[in-house]
Amino acid sequence: MVNDDMLAPVIIFVYARPEHTKKTIESLAKNRLAKETEVFIFSDAPKNEEAFEKVKRVREYIDLLPDRKLFKSVDIRKAEKNKGLANSVISGVTEVINKYGKAIVVEDDLVSSPDFLEYMNEALDFYENDKQIWSISGYTFKIDIPPNYKSDIYLSYRGCSWGWGTWSDRWKMVDWDVKDYAEFKSNKRLRSKFNRGGLDMADMLDAQMKGKIDSWAIRWCYAQSKLDMLTVYPVVSRIKNIGLDGSGTHSGITTKYDVDLYDGKKKCVFDKPGIEPQIIKSFKNHFGTELDFFVVKTKCLIKKILLMK
Repeated sequence: MVNDDMLAPVIIFVYARPEHTKKTIESLAKNRLAKETEVFIFSDAPKNEEAFEKVKRVREYIDLLPDRKLFKSVDIRKAEKNKGLANSVISGVTEVINKYGKAIVVEDDLVSSPDFLEYMNEALDFYENDKQIWSISGYTFKIDIPPNYKSDIYLSYRGCSWGWGTWSDRWKMVDWDVKDYAEFKSNKRLRSKFNRGGLDMADMLDAQMKGKIDSWAIRWCYAQSKLDMLTVYPVVSRIKNIGLDGSGTHSGITTKYDVDLYDGKKKCVFDKPGIEPQIIKSFKNHFGTELDFFVVKTKCLIKKILLMK
């Protein structure tokens, strides 16, 4: 049972996708706990002339939300200069989570199930004092769940940025500058440990540190790996990503992550199932197998050799 006085606030990050933003917020408003939930919306400023009109439309839509009374309250923060998603998330989550002690985070391309807020709040309450748990994910991938698996949730070495929640004490553990990267970079043991959540993870951190990408999430996951902590996932997803249609700054077009949303009829039962090897393997392979990465690296090597001729 969720205590209405102790509900986690929801933080929504929006940018330049008015239609996606509307679907995200309208689905959230249909949640059973919506009217008892405080909502904070962080709207980033346009980074170029092309985004100006779309940001304007997003802001016109969110400006109407306080009067619609869909949530307990709506606090809107509009950036005057473009921060980018990573800086927006780090600063926005830090501000809210330091005040409330916990938070649920959603971006502008995530449609939620009717029980998303219920699921997230109950999970945050259940695992708050379990120092093995790093975060709660509302989204789950299409992975192989063993037929005899009894739990409604499973554990993974990798956090997820698609509808998630955590607590202030975990958030404060992250070194956003990754000051120990030099040690990690050439340490095979540490890289292998990080890649338990997917073979792409160490390479993504390399790209982050080289300035090729700007990701808060890979740094968040790196801190999780260093601390040997786990993320709770639902067996059936409470989030559907509708932004993998080429409309996002950091996303392409794919149906790989499509899922069916939970209908919300039965409550999720939380427990401590431990690590399930078959699930971990299926989860990890979702981001590419050893063979996939071998083929990619072989192609890159051949390309370099040909360029040298």
